Amino acid sequence: MLLAIANILSNADVASVRRGLETATFVDGKTTAGWSARLVKSNLQAANDEGIEYLRAGIEAKLREHPAFALATRPKAFIGPMFSRYEPGHEYGAHVDDALLAGKRSDVSFTVFLSDPATYDGGELVLDTPLGEEAIKLDPGSVFTYPATLLHRVAPVTRGVRLAAVGWVRSYIRDAAQRELLFDLETARRRLFDREGKSADGDLLARCSANLLRMWCED
Repeated sequence: MLLAIANILSNADVASVRRGLETATFVDGKTTAGWSARLVKSNLQAANDEGIEYLRAGIEAKLREHPAFALATRPKAFIGPMFSRYEPGHEYGAHVDDALLAGKRSDVSFTVFLSDPATYDGGELVLDTPLGEEAIKLDPGSVFTYPATLLHRVAPVTRGVRLAAVGWVRSYIRDAAQRELLFDLETARRRLFDREGKSADGDLLARCSANLLRMWCED
């Protein structure tokens, strides 16, 4: 499932992350790419230190507490995020994310946008979908999630600087189609509850949702 969520980070949160990145040490992004992906990766990434770990923990907390993100990804564990910087001439060619990252299976990829799209040209996240290429460029503080199985790339930046936090979720639900079905079912159940309160139909949907989760969950 492809899902864009606005305002995962508030304007104040984005400003705080950007201030933290101003003092970060950025290194060649190829150092964290696989043997094939490093051939097409041209960007900078923030080196790990105490300040970066603090920013990383803050973004993970915001993602975990957001109900739509939690329902869409069913996070068991987070990998990253890494903080990337694209300057003019930088890009990341077509690649698929590694299946195992930091010893965890990567099920869902996500990008938290940190730069105002008006301040840079290019830099779209481009997904290779069954319907063709899908180009994504969102407002700062927004997150975009997609199955880690998809080929994707970052288009060349021709002006300005693109900052983003990129990470992955190890999901309780391995299969993307099952995650989407549970997301739709739970969304419908909650809308019914908001409209009618507790009801027999709502209880039946709750039973279906819980039992499908029990059937598919990897705890």
